Amino acid sequence: MRRSKHLPFTATWGRWARGAALCLRMTRPGFLVMTAVGCLVGLASAHGSGVALSLPAALATLVLALLAHAAANLLNDHADALNGADAANVQGLYPFTGGSRLVQNGVVQVQDMRRLALALLVLVVPGGLWLAWHSGPGLLWIGAVGLVLGWAYSAPPLALMARGLGELAVACSWALIAVGADYVQRGQWAGVSAAAAVSFGLMSANVLVGNAFPDAASDALVGKRTLAVRLGPRGAAVLYLLLAVLAHGWVGAMVWASVLPPTALWAWLAAPLALVAGTLLLRHGAQPARLRPALVLGIAAVLVHGVALSLGIWNF
Repeated sequence: MRRSKHLPFTATWGRWARGAALCLRMTRPGFLVMTAVGCLVGLASAHGSGVALSLPAALATLVLALLAHAAANLLNDHADALNGADAANVQGLYPFTGGSRLVQNGVVQVQDMRRLALALLVLVVPGGLWLAWHSGPGLLWIGAVGLVLGWAYSAPPLALMARGLGELAVACSWALIAVGADYVQRGQWAGVSAAAAVSFGLMSANVLVGNAFPDAASDALVGKRTLAVRLGPRGAAVLYLLLAVLAHGWVGAMVWASVLPPTALWAWLAAPLALVAGTLLLRHGAQPARLRPALVLGIAAVLVHGVALSLGIWNF
């Protein structure tokens, strides 16, 4: 029987496809949606100010932001594999908490996480420099701070996630995504983008606050002093509710000050989701197995908040 000429190509293609799928799993793609919404907030603030959007620049911004976020996720899995947090985690609610589990399940080696993260950053840095060349030097500062926060969140010696500063780093990182997406289009700083970015950053930080509940026991074992560990279930749940109120109150204050248009209040559509999530955390915070609905609602809240805010400021 003659052997098909296409068999070697098919086999090679299959290996590439499986490798690409594995790399995608390593980056925890479900959480990358938040970054896409952050870019949407920035594009909306620019468009609402009368800026004619550049589609190529918008796509480049989105791709680079997603690659940077993916690299940060990989560095986080690498750090938690080395410090033992993910291996010790027996109460995680996957895929929301506890990392990708690929190292713990023996699918990849711990150093594979670091290698892929560095490979992505090799793409992000020159891409960011090219985008800054076309948009303005201020983007260099936004990108540099974002990359430092992505590294410092997980990696020693700073390891902000282990010092109760991870939530602040996340808030700043996602706010910078929105500000950066606006800057690429506008070519300069704008108060309206910062006004919109603050509430989105606060809502993004709340996702981390909520997702830390099931991981608190294992984090404490390895010395990771997240806010869920430091404050305990009740204190962290109260913080969650306060951040949700602050995020939506900030939008109201910016509308009252005429920085954002009245339609920005569409972001308040997310408030019931966030408040129910916080109430569930308050009620079941010490019972990780019962927290899945709260985590789902928390992620839904930040996505609804970001999309509704974007629609509200798109044409002001």
